[in-house]
Amino acid sequence: MSDSQRSVPAGMTLEAGVVDGDWEYQPIRLPRDVSRLNATAELGLRAQFGGWELARTLLYADGTRKVWLRRKLSRMREAVSV
Repeated sequence: MSDSQRSVPAGMTLEAGVVDGDWEYQPIRLPRDVSRLNATAELGLRAQFGGWELARTLLYADGTRKVWLRRKLSRMREAVSV
């Protein structure tokens, strides 16, 4: 199952991923009612099992957060996607 097909906790929204050079980016929108602890746990799981790292976070005035995860593209992933 690919990361884009993976279930997302209630309220979190996966947006379309972007490939830029050697990096793949995955933006995720976190609603205001997602606690920091739950957000940390979800992002930690993505880092541990998906190879993602935190690239950027943005806090909006309404309390929602948008985070960008990134991971280095591997030659294996490129070969599989072709």
